[in-house]
Amino acid sequence: MRRIIVIANRLPVALKDDQWVTSPGGLVRALEPVLQRVNGSWVGWSGDTDMELEPFEHDGIEQVPVPLSSAELDGFYYGFCNSSLWPLYHDAIVAPEFHRHQWHPYVRVNRRYAEYAAEVLHGDDVAWVQDYQLQLVPSMLRELRPDATIGFYLHIPFPPIELFARLPWRRQIIEGLLGADVLAFQTRASVRNFAQAARKYGRAEPQARSQLAWQGRTITLQRAPIAIDTAHFETLAQSHSVRTRAAELRHEMGDAKRIILGVDRLDYTKGIDLRLKAFAGLLERAQEPREYAFVQVAVPSREDVPAYQDLRAEIEQLVGRINGDHGEPGWSPVSYLYRSLDLEELIAYYVAADVMLVTPLRDGMNLVAKEYVATRVKDPGVLILSEFAGAAEQLRSALVVNPHDVDEVTATIYRAAVMERREARVRMQRLRRTVRKEDVFEWARICLAMLDAV
Repeated sequence: MRRIIVIANRLPVALKDDQWVTSPGGLVRALEPVLQRVNGSWVGWSGDTDMELEPFEHDGIEQVPVPLSSAELDGFYYGFCNSSLWPLYHDAIVAPEFHRHQWHPYVRVNRRYAEYAAEVLHGDDVAWVQDYQLQLVPSMLRELRPDATIGFYLHIPFPPIELFARLPWRRQIIEGLLGADVLAFQTRASVRNFAQAARKYGRAEPQARSQLAWQGRTITLQRAPIAIDTAHFETLAQSHSVRTRAAELRHEMGDAKRIILGVDRLDYTKGIDLRLKAFAGLLERAQEPREYAFVQVAVPSREDVPAYQDLRAEIEQLVGRINGDHGEPGWSPVSYLYRSLDLEELIAYYVAADVMLVTPLRDGMNLVAKEYVATRVKDPGVLILSEFAGAAEQLRSALVVNPHDVDEVTATIYRAAVMERREARVRMQRLRRTVRKEDVFEWARICLAMLDAV
């Protein structure tokens, strides 16, 4: 395999106590052995602003830090990425903001990433650019390295053209992406949406199936849903420590007959408020409300952004209201955890839960759904999944819901809670076959094979 240069917003390592440590996450876990094998490099921001760092090696991978100033982080990341692109690409659930003073640092920072990548990209190397923060890098890198093989992977949804049309810099974004040889997306819908936008705003011409012609080049569009390290989750789920902790969690929740779980980053795209309202509806209809316990894990996200602070306050008020309306001395129906969990603790919650609620209003994939499925080694469990999560294309044996329909979600939670064990087992077996066959290593292999063939 050819040498691979990954270009991503962040490096796969973080500085802790003056030492570089590998960051957790499926993408890093999948790509680390590949980059080690081909003597690859990773270009990205270190996580600290106003700091110039020389390239260094960590675990056999060359790390190439890209410097960002505090002002650039505000304009590029907190500004354009999170105020413009993130809401726009997630169906404009929250109205996107478009400001020229945030667009300009986005362009400037993307150019810097391209320049740093060009310095380490040589000969027959493959450059693989990751996600919405760096959509201009493919064309900028091609200007610097015209003969390079360049791929791009979008981890979030690409929006319908009716939404994408709002972006004042829509042509620049499309032309930036069309600098790649292979553009990969999570779902078929995202492939279709991009192809339509590329034809309209980039004047790309359709060729064979899943290909576009643009400026004398052929660009391949690929559907490649991201996945998890299934075997690792299975192994941990069967460990004595995790299963012991799962039993403790059930006891701490009053040995409820049905434990329902939600795990999300605290983000307005996740639909946590509607999910809580659906659970409140279940309590109102239940003959024995104490049979149910709902745990919502909300991982802190963008805590310095006022909109996220407001969202946290809204969620916590809703939790308090439900517990106030339905709780009794010694029993609260909703347990709310605003914090990150280490991996073993998270898996213990998965193992303890009878029903998993994954109901985002829009999501590129949502790996929580796949993680839950991977941990259901001994007890079946039931997955309730939003039709607007990319995972719904693959996990067809889940109970699929419209998360905006609170009554439907309430009814589906009840259906999951009373589902016969045989049906639950059959559904989960089908889901487990999918996440085993299409794990993160297979995802990386498919993506990199497409690039290697260019």
